[in-house]
Amino acid sequence: MPFSSLGLCDPLLKAVAELGYTTPTPIQEKAIPLILWGSDLIAAAQTGTGKTASFALPLLQMFNKDRTLRGKRIRALILTPTRELAIQVEANIAQYGKYLNLTSMAMYGGVDSAPQKERLIDGVDILVATPGRLLDMAHQRALHFDELEVLVLDEADRMLDMGFIEDINKIMERLPVERQSLLFSATLGRDVRTLAKRSLINPEEIAISRDKASKPKIDQWLVTVDKDKKSALLSHLIKEQQWDQALIFIETKQGAAKLVSQLEKRGIDAQAIHGGRAQAVRESVLADFKSGELKFLVATGIAARGLDIDELSRVVNYDLPDKVDDYIHRIGRTGRAGLSGEAVSFVSKDNFRNLCAIESRLGHIIVRKEFEEFPVRKVVPVSKLNFVPKHRR
Repeated sequence: MPFSSLGLCDPLLKAVAELGYTTPTPIQEKAIPLILWGSDLIAAAQTGTGKTASFALPLLQMFNKDRTLRGKRIRALILTPTRELAIQVEANIAQYGKYLNLTSMAMYGGVDSAPQKERLIDGVDILVATPGRLLDMAHQRALHFDELEVLVLDEADRMLDMGFIEDINKIMERLPVERQSLLFSATLGRDVRTLAKRSLINPEEIAISRDKASKPKIDQWLVTVDKDKKSALLSHLIKEQQWDQALIFIETKQGAAKLVSQLEKRGIDAQAIHGGRAQAVRESVLADFKSGELKFLVATGIAARGLDIDELSRVVNYDLPDKVDDYIHRIGRTGRAGLSGEAVSFVSKDNFRNLCAIESRLGHIIVRKEFEEFPVRKVVPVSKLNFVPKHRR
C-alpha cells in the first residue's frame, strides 16, 4: 500500500517521499485512516515502528485548511515524557509539514521560558510539550486551550512511569471536552488503561507486535562479566572490534560520568547525557552524536525513547535494565527503517533474574559470547529457557 492511498494531500506526500518513505509501516497504515475519520484511538506500538508519523501526518492533513489562529491558542497538543522526545517529535512534524502553511513548536523545561512565551503570542497549530513546562505556561496564561481540537498522549506508559499522572490530570481539566484524543504507548498496562478510560471516548484500538522491532534486524548478544570489569570490557570491544559508534545505556548519572572518565583514560572519546546536565549541553552532545562527530554516547534511560538516529549501528546495555520494556525500547534505537543493527548487553550474576525475564519476553535465548581476556569469577547461571529437568535428561 502506497502513502497516496491513505488520503494524504500532495504536499505531505512530497515531503514523505523526500524523506525516503515509500510504503506505510503497519502502525501508520492502521492509525492514519482512523485518525482522519475523527476517531479517538489507543495504539500500542514500540519505538522504531513509525508511530510519530502515524499521528503527525493526519494532524497536518486535518489542519491543512484556511483558518485564522488566535493568539496564545493551539489546535493540537502532543504531550511527551522527555525534552529529547519533544524536540524529536517536533522536528519530524516540521519535516512532514515543510510544504504546508502550518506552525509547530516544542516546549519543555530546563531552558529560558521567554522565547517560548514569545512563540506562543501569535498562536501555534501543533504544540509538542512536556507536562511540567506546559502547566507552568498555562498558570502564567501564556497559552489557552479553548480552541484545542486534538490531544495526543505520546509514550503514555513512560509518562506514568516518570510520575506525571498528577500533571496530566491537571492538564485534562483545562482541555475542552469536545476534542479528539489519541493515546500511543509501548505497553497497555492497567495504569495506561485507566488513563485511556479517563481521556478517550469510545476509542478504536490497534496494536503492533511488541517485539517486531527487536527480532528480525537486530543482532542481539551478551557477555557475562564481573561488575568491576565492565568498563575494561567495553574499552576492549570498542578497540578490538573497531566499533564505529555506540549508544551506551547506564542506570545512573554518577555511573555515566565515571564511565566517560574511564573511557577517556583509555584513549576513547565519549560524552554523557542525563537529567543532571543542562538542556543546552544535552542538545549539543546529541547533535554531535547524530552527526557522527561523537562516536560514543553514554546515556541514562532518559534517551531510550527520545533519541532518533538514522543508521545507528549499535546499542550497548552497560547496565541491564530492571524492566523488560526498557530493554525493548533501548535496543529499538538501532535496526530502524529496515536497516540492521547490533545490541550488546553486559550481564553480571545479579542480573540473572532480569535476563530470564527479557529472554522469556523475546521467546528465545540471547547468544552468549566469551572473551578469554575477561574470565568470570561469579558465573551467570544457564537461562531458564535452557533449563532441562533431570527426568528429561
